[in-house]
This record gives sequence, structure tokens and C-alpha cells, in this order.
Amino acid sequence: MQTYLVGGAVRDALLGRPVTDRDWVVVGGSPTEMLAEGFVPVGKDFPVFLHPASHEEYALARTERKTAPGYHGFSVHAAPDVTLEEDLRRRDLSINAMAQDAEGRLIDPYGGQADLRNKVLRHVSEAFAEDPVRILRLARFAARFADFMVAPETQDLMGQMVACGELDALVAERVWQELARGLMEARPSRMFEVLRACGALARLLPEVDRLWGVPQPPAHHPEIDTGVHLMLVLDMSAQLRAPLSVRYACLAHDLGKGTTPVDQLPRHIGHEGRSVKLAAAIAQRLRVPRDCAELAEVVAREHGHVHGSLELSPAAVLRLLERCDALRQPQRFELALVACECDARGRTGMESRPYPQADRLRRAMAAALAVATAPVAAAAAERGAVGPEIGRAIQQARLEALVAAL
Repeated sequence: MQTYLVGGAVRDALLGRPVTDRDWVVVGGSPTEMLAEGFVPVGKDFPVFLHPASHEEYALARTERKTAPGYHGFSVHAAPDVTLEEDLRRRDLSINAMAQDAEGRLIDPYGGQADLRNKVLRHVSEAFAEDPVRILRLARFAARFADFMVAPETQDLMGQMVACGELDALVAERVWQELARGLMEARPSRMFEVLRACGALARLLPEVDRLWGVPQPPAHHPEIDTGVHLMLVLDMSAQLRAPLSVRYACLAHDLGKGTTPVDQLPRHIGHEGRSVKLAAAIAQRLRVPRDCAELAEVVAREHGHVHGSLELSPAAVLRLLERCDALRQPQRFELALVACECDARGRTGMESRPYPQADRLRRAMAAALAVATAPVAAAAAERGAVGPEIGRAIQQARLEALVAAL
């Protein structure tokens, strides 16, 4: 048996990036031999084993043959006669199809090192077209390596895959997994640009795709185009190192602008309510985690009010806090404020603009949370108040706290 380090670990080492996960390919081995060496089997679709000491993944060299549409339509052949070059050939991109032997020598049969040097994302072989997930993976790598270009022949191939309907066979969980990982990269806008260029965005997220070409008032949006604005917002979320729920909320916050009647443009009256419904549709279709879906709903509905909150009275601020359920879920409201800041600063020329609305609302929330509600409720009860009357007494105490704080 011969063992080779493969994939991302080799790529990242050549780029001088930290290597966090290491994957290995075993050539000339069999499951029986791996078990005899103490490896623990974990693979379902093909033989993968965990090293008994390091717990890193070791996969037997394999080839794949397309047998049906979609992500799972493959027949896998793993045997001692499969060569390293055959195993690397089934991988997605040339920069992920390199290996390193035990002496540290690089094995690069498909030009991955040259593509790293030239900053190109290029498919290894025609096998790329057999797996629609690879379109999403390439787009995710474009978000990570933002200065890499997609090879023209790879761009054409992805367009052909979309036209053939390959994306329709993707399962929701796999789409969300790749989108979520791409959202967390350094330049998430690149993922959506790549998906849009090959037509995949229109198939996977038509609610997002239709935002390009939709104008907004230049006084508030110097970039004018709603799709361009969305990309700036997403990249601002990365700049602020926001968590996934915030980045997804940024993605969904303006979806309703894509359905504004033409005769109303460039204004977008009522787009918040439409955004809420469209975000809910995406969340259901892609089985988006609850924390992401719920934050997106709050941000889509209330971001306009948060932006205008400097002009709100203490009573109106309290109503905003109540609508956002900020007093029961202060951590979620904090995330909503971060998403609104991304929206405000995700505009041409406004990237460094301060966002005092967030500080004012944080101060208001802290003042409302500091009210000791139990004594207020007890005092109200002593006066004969019951049910809603006690609730109004607590609300009044919170309002007085906000008046003092603001």
C-alpha cells in the first residue's frame, strides 16, 4: 500500500495558507488490509477509514461512473488496481487534484500548481459535468479565492450543465450546505456572481437572481442596482466577521424589491412584507436552520424601521423592540442590528459610515432589560390590577426607563 496526502491540504500548503484538515488516498490497498492495520471504517458509498491514532480520513483510491442524474447517481469502483492518477482525475478542480508522497514530492498530473500560480479555477476532466454539486463547490472556492478567475472552458461547461437540468436533481440539504459555506467565505459576493454567470442562480435562488437590474433611489443607494447593493451588503457582513445567521439575513433582507411593480420604480413601497414572504419560501425550500430563518424574517420586516430609528420617540422605540422580541431574545436582536449595519454600509461610498442607530437601540434595549419587572407587577397587583393591566404597568415602567436613557 502507498499513501498520499491529497486535495485541500496540498493546495493550501502551496498557497502558504494554514492546513487544518488532511485527507489521504491509499493506492494498492483493500478494505481487509486497512482493517488489519487497525483503521476504522466510516464510508457508506465507498471505502473510507479513520486512522487509529490521528483519526484522519484515509480513502482507498477509486474511480466513479455516472449511472443516474444528480448527486447520488454514481457507481464507485475502489480496488488495488486503481492508480493515483485515476483517483485524482475524478476530482473537481485542478487545484484540488494534487497529491504529495511520503517524501514530500508533489504529484500534479492535471496542472494544479500552474493554475494556482495563474489564479485559475479549472475543472480536471469531463467528469466535472457528472456532479451538479461541483458548480456550487466551484462558486464557493471563488468566494474563498476572490482573485481567481473561472477558466472559460469551465464556465461554458457549467452553463451546459445548467441548461441540461442537472441542478434540478440536487437535494435541498446539499444546496444549503454549500451556500452556507460560501456565505462564510471572505468574499461571499463572488459565489453569487459565479452562480449567476452560468445561470445556476436563476435555478437555485430565483428570488435573489431577479434583483439585478432593479433600480433604487440614488440618494440612498449610489450603486442604484439592487443586485449590486446585495453583493456589497454580503461582503460587508464578511468584513464585520458576522456569523452565518447574519449573513443569511443580509441575503434575504431585500428580496421583495425584485417584485416591485415597474410603475413604482425606483421606489419600493411595501417591499419589506414581500421580502418576509420570499425569505420564508427559500427557508422552507432549502430547509434553512431555524436561527437563520427567524433572524432573516426580523431583519426583512424591520430593517427600514431600524435605519430610521434615530427619529423615533422612546415610545416608538419600545414598540420596535417589542416587535423584534428584543426583550425576550436580546442576542437575536443584537444580530439583527449587525445585519442592519451591513445593509447601511453596503452601499457605494458609504462603507466607512458610522451606524449610530445600533448604539441607540442597544442603549434602549439595555434600559428596558434593566427594569425589575417583578416589583412593578407586585405593586400593580396591590392596586388591584390584573392580567393586561399588570402588563401595561410593566410597559410603562420600561417606557420611563427609555425616556431617561434616550
